[in-house]
Amino acid sequence: MNRFKTSKFKNTTPKIAKKDGWISNVRAGSFTSQGNHIKSSTRLVAFNTDQAGGGMLGLTSVEPGSDGRWTVTVIPCHADLITDLDFSPFNDNLLATCSADETVKLWRVCEPEQEQPGGAEVTLCPGEGRLELVAFHPTSSGLLAVGSTKTAQLWDTSRQQSPLAALEPHGDQLQSLSWKQDGSLLASSCKDKKLRVFDPRAQLTPVQSAQGLQSNKDSRILWIKDSDHILTTGFDQMRGREVRLWDSRKLGSSLGSANLGTSNGTLMPLFDPDSGLLTVSGLGDSVIDCFEVSASEPFLSQVSHCLTDAPTRGVAMVPKLALDVLSCEVMRVLQLTDSFIVPINYHVPRKSGQEFHADLYPDTLGRTAAMSAAEWWKGGEKQVDKVSVNPSNRQKPNNAKPANQMPAKKELPSGRSKEEAPVRGCSTSSSPLSSPSSSAAPSRSPSSTSGLSSGFQPSPSQSVKAISSMLGPSSKFRHLQGAVLHRDTHFTNLKGLNLTTPGECDGFCANRHRVAVPLATAGGQIAIFELSQAGKLADTGLPTIQNSVNVADFSWDPFNSHRLVVAGDDAKIRVWQVPEGGLTETLTEPEAILQGHTEKIYSVKFHPLASGLLASSSYDQTVRLWNLESGDEVKALRGHQDQIFGMAWSPDGKLLATVCKDGKLRIYDPRKSADPVQEGAGPEGHRGARVVWVCDGKYLMVSGFDSRSERTLYLHSAESLSSGAIASAPTDVSPSTLIPFYDPDTSVVILTGKGDTRVYIFEIVPEAPYFLECASFNSSEPHKGLAFLPKTECVVQEVEVARGLRLSKTSIEPVVFRVPRVRKEFFQDDVYPDTAVWWESSLTASAWLAGSDGKHHSISLKPKDMTPVSEAPKEVQVRKYLPSSHYLEEKTDEQKKDELLSAMIGKLGNMDDNPLPQESFQGVEDDEWGD
Repeated sequence: MNRFKTSKFKNTTPKIAKKDGWISNVRAGSFTSQGNHIKSSTRLVAFNTDQAGGGMLGLTSVEPGSDGRWTVTVIPCHADLITDLDFSPFNDNLLATCSADETVKLWRVCEPEQEQPGGAEVTLCPGEGRLELVAFHPTSSGLLAVGSTKTAQLWDTSRQQSPLAALEPHGDQLQSLSWKQDGSLLASSCKDKKLRVFDPRAQLTPVQSAQGLQSNKDSRILWIKDSDHILTTGFDQMRGREVRLWDSRKLGSSLGSANLGTSNGTLMPLFDPDSGLLTVSGLGDSVIDCFEVSASEPFLSQVSHCLTDAPTRGVAMVPKLALDVLSCEVMRVLQLTDSFIVPINYHVPRKSGQEFHADLYPDTLGRTAAMSAAEWWKGGEKQVDKVSVNPSNRQKPNNAKPANQMPAKKELPSGRSKEEAPVRGCSTSSSPLSSPSSSAAPSRSPSSTSGLSSGFQPSPSQSVKAISSMLGPSSKFRHLQGAVLHRDTHFTNLKGLNLTTPGECDGFCANRHRVAVPLATAGGQIAIFELSQAGKLADTGLPTIQNSVNVADFSWDPFNSHRLVVAGDDAKIRVWQVPEGGLTETLTEPEAILQGHTEKIYSVKFHPLASGLLASSSYDQTVRLWNLESGDEVKALRGHQDQIFGMAWSPDGKLLATVCKDGKLRIYDPRKSADPVQEGAGPEGHRGARVVWVCDGKYLMVSGFDSRSERTLYLHSAESLSSGAIASAPTDVSPSTLIPFYDPDTSVVILTGKGDTRVYIFEIVPEAPYFLECASFNSSEPHKGLAFLPKTECVVQEVEVARGLRLSKTSIEPVVFRVPRVRKEFFQDDVYPDTAVWWESSLTASAWLAGSDGKHHSISLKPKDMTPVSEAPKEVQVRKYLPSSHYLEEKTDEQKKDELLSAMIGKLGNMDDNPLPQESFQGVEDDEWGD
């Protein structure tokens, strides 16, 4: 009698949103991968886009903003096409992507209006070539199934070195993967027409395998609810599209099939296990069919046939917890088209509106993982708890956050615990008595505020403002201490250094592994020292790089610690590759030679995000961009009228700033124009200058000279160079240009010149007075340069905020800059926000030139065994003196006399026990006294 049973969903009606309810600013294009190209969590929607080249991901929200519109943002994710993506079932903000660039990345994305992550939190490299499929495990956190060309692997994201398991290779192209709802089995379909079911914890070979598909064209597979039934979509022998139902225990023959006509587009199935509704749409089709699935004949019952306005490029189903259940919405499908994302709502018509109909909404899977990947791998069988869909009974997902907050860091898939970082960029001025920042301060309990209504009590911020107005702003780095490390870490016995490098050169350069120092010998030789081999250098026999011409400037590749780029007097740029372990013999042949400048080169600067992209400035008054991978010149910037003193890339890598002897400061957008997009007045003096971007790229700081040859720092707004400097800070009179190093984490700039003995330190803030001077560091002898190492080289237990190398005439000495703190046993999270991993590229030079933008991801510097100082218990204040109330008590005159007498006796002591000194003197007898 089952066939005569009335279904609650037989009249489910699709409704396509009106055009003003479509998500626009979408560029989907045509893709050649097997994924659905769009996925949805309860809050966010991610989709493939061909905007700005391959490897880009579009992101928007499920619901529109307060103005009824959607914001769409584009994130650069991979170096090649994104082939598949999947949201974690337990975290709306955790997204996995796989790509033709052979990597899987996990991203912690946020609302489109907010700043997106600069890099992936986890990157996996399965090493199986192009990756096609990625799927989160339905019950375990941090567990992924990854499909390559012929192999499926299981990865625990907390163990990033190797997979948990690599299943037996398939006979041909792997086409689809699907987890059973209880997480015990994994099913796959393949171009060899076989269906396979794996129990990965029991064996790496299939527990069931059969020749099930009739065609080798693209197929899809998915499990039906928590049963043993599998559904596949594909093609029959006549190229007709079909849907089949299988028993996973007997794959020899299907339980039933349904033909959906003839077309070339791959069928993309979406199944709702709560209602048993299945939607099927074809790639390139303008129709979406809805069926109700049953285990008996007819196993597919047509519910609706929805004609769409545009061809389908991908489809996604919105999770049940995001539906409008009070309007009887039982399913929502998002259709990805060339230019829009179109919501299609499926409603069950009911007479009474805005009521919860419990018969339509059984409890659905919750948002809390049943176990970890390690627990599942050891045999765990726990299931995800179900939750009510009724809004009056529903609890917030455990990862829900207000729109203006990032998701909780405690749910990192790799198992790490990251602290919420203070806001990066410009720090605001604070007084010596300022309280911890709001990001670090503990939340106030209700009881602690209950007394505020009884009378006026000034807040800490008011007290801070009052003190600041009297004493002026002060930096928390004002007592920064510089120190040279122990002699055991020094390179000594340096000989024959070139101490006359051009003013545009920093004198020497270093990365985390090695140092390059120019020598004064003929042929433009450069010595390379491995930092792991500190000590006294041999007198002779030092292998070098033979550059053949004098060195004008040189720089290490930030993304390749073995590649050194050297600009010479002959207008050529030579690219050298230092072997692993350092130089053992003299290098005479460069890896490549870049030619294009017509006169001597001033300086070279690597792009901060794109690998292999180099900028160079020359006496020919041009700035040229080079792609080191191809060895070609790709851009030439013009507009300078005299010598180019310095140049700097913006933190986001989009703009290039230069300061010139013609008294101008310029900003270029190299991908848009060879001419400057902004121009303004630079330093008044013409003796040399440097430029650096500060405060998240909102300002430019220039170190130069004024009209009286005094070394001065200038601050310019990057938004309006024509307005001139908004602030300046004079330092001293000296012939050498101050070379700046800027730390974006603390907004501290450290400056010194070649031949100086003093190192200046300033904190730069985005409000008056802009420059907050800190304690300077002085050395005993002049230094020839100061180079800084990545933030990860700092010892946070000693509160080091910067670590560099100081080059003197005969030695290289490590120098550290520390913030003096009392409670060093705690991690000082107010001075250590998450730091950018700038030594890893986020895109290639070709991708950047094609219009893509990248961003560095960040890491926490907090050691696992340290507690943040913001969470440290407060120290108990010990009173050294009696309270003033003790001295203000009213006492009688008799009490005062007694206290005074007792005090005198206590001071003089007992006369019997302590006789006076004169009593021990000898005198005359009594009878000798006269009358």
